[in-house]
Amino acid sequence: MLLLKPSTDARDAMPISESDPRVFFAAERTLLAWLRTGLTIIAIGFMVARFNLFVQLMTLQMHPPAGKVFSPLASVLGISFTVLGSLAIIIATFQHRRFVATLSPPDLPPAYSSKIALFLSLFIAVLGFALAGYLWLTATP
Repeated sequence: MLLLKPSTDARDAMPISESDPRVFFAAERTLLAWLRTGLTIIAIGFMVARFNLFVQLMTLQMHPPAGKVFSPLASVLGISFTVLGSLAIIIATFQHRRFVATLSPPDLPPAYSSKIALFLSLFIAVLGFALAGYLWLTATP
């Protein structure tokens, strides 16, 4: 008869302390993932809005130019993507702030400030809105 020894898990051997900063760092990683997602959406919006400029240049090089070149749809879609990316960053920033406020002090790492990540996220969102304004002002009618 073969007897199997019960497996010992590494988690069973480790003492569990009150402090678990992994929860906080997981929240930081989630915020940074949303920041990357928002930046990607902003970049897509910029590319869509500026693709119309490329189409205009290609059309003007044709002989003779083919009538109406500008399509406002590309500008509207690009600006919409830019605003959407900025809103995603702002929403993720406030979600992160609300979650971190629920953590107990032992779960927060000592001498670490999450204010840097919050400031960076809000600053990038403001830059995204500024880019949307720039795209709006420079859209060719």
